[in-house]
Amino acid sequence: MLRFCVVLLCGLWSCGVLSADRVTCGLVADRAAVGAERILNELTPAEIAEGWIRLFDGSTMFGWKANNDVNWQIVDGVIQADQGEPGLLNTTSEFADYELLCDFRLEKGGNSGIFLRTLPTPKEVTKDCYELNMCDSHPAFPTGSLVGIVKPSEKVTGEEKWMTYRVICQGKKIQVWLDGKPILDFTDDRPEARFRGVIGLQKNAGKAEYRNIFLRPLSTRPLFNGKDLTGWHLVPGSKSRFTVADSEIQVVDGRGFLESEAEFGDFVLQAEAKTNGALLNSGIFFRAMAGTEKDPSNGYELQIHNGYKDNDRTKPADFGTGGIYRRIPARRVVSNDREWTQLTLVATGPHIAAWVNGEQVTDWTDTRKPSENPREGLRTKAGRLSLQGHDPTTDLRFRGLKGAELPPIPAKP
Repeated sequence: MLRFCVVLLCGLWSCGVLSADRVTCGLVADRAAVGAERILNELTPAEIAEGWIRLFDGSTMFGWKANNDVNWQIVDGVIQADQGEPGLLNTTSEFADYELLCDFRLEKGGNSGIFLRTLPTPKEVTKDCYELNMCDSHPAFPTGSLVGIVKPSEKVTGEEKWMTYRVICQGKKIQVWLDGKPILDFTDDRPEARFRGVIGLQKNAGKAEYRNIFLRPLSTRPLFNGKDLTGWHLVPGSKSRFTVADSEIQVVDGRGFLESEAEFGDFVLQAEAKTNGALLNSGIFFRAMAGTEKDPSNGYELQIHNGYKDNDRTKPADFGTGGIYRRIPARRVVSNDREWTQLTLVATGPHIAAWVNGEQVTDWTDTRKPSENPREGLRTKAGRLSLQGHDPTTDLRFRGLKGAELPPIPAKP
């Protein structure tokens, strides 16, 4: 049986990934290259459709965690810090292959960086992370360097004004652009090469500021061929009807489940979903046990339900789209019925995060005791994906399911 510990995120469009080892600029990257203006910390609908997500929502630290007592704060849509011992503000989610954009501003004489594929608290800069430096005065590895590893192709400056790093991490290759200009193209053939980790913003010396932090995963593979249900099967006892038309999986009636042949453990998943009625209920189950007529859906459930209470989108009526059903509600209902919704799910170990239309709505760590059945406890073991037909009113569409393997965590020496 095909088996993945997957990073499943968005559909890649023709202006995205062309192959496993060749990438072209997406819409966000094009903007970075030409210095185009944008709404601060926001993605356009076209960028969301291309698969970009916001790592910083512009107003909260949701999805981030500091590794020490640096005075991280948000001022006018900017993450900034200027006091405390050197430290990192890390994403709570891990990523492997991705395209990253981040605006930064560093005061004159300062020293900070963006940490790629890093451990939350790296000890050895050449083994535990890739530190993309911001420090014009560094004697050995100035701005644009991967500290301790490689310098940029030419000297650049990164102080006193807003600038944009664009980074592509894909397999052993790391490429860097500064304000649209390529400055580094490095293939890491060392035994210490890293292939997954969190992303960290550093405050080292002087004031460091960050904004417009966006990510698009790379190296994804389709999980649905757009023509038929190859790679999927109906769970015994299902009443739902799953058909394919217009490159979409269409489901009506219920309940029932369409289950993947492949299994997924650590992964990031993206799919588009559309409800064709008001307040319809569905979901994508993951890390699920193989479905049977008696137990068709023993897994975690990424909820699809766009209802909310008291005319307040921060009050989901039924866990909310992007929430983990019966575990944690979405912090906000972003999506609407009868509209295509981009769903992004990242599961690594006990940590689960979800984005809806590019906005992170769930950041949860399962602290329950381990169990084979996710309904009863923590499961990190790989399991099936399952698309749900919830009840006789079900009328949904799914499309654009894609995935890419998240490399295993290296064994400790």
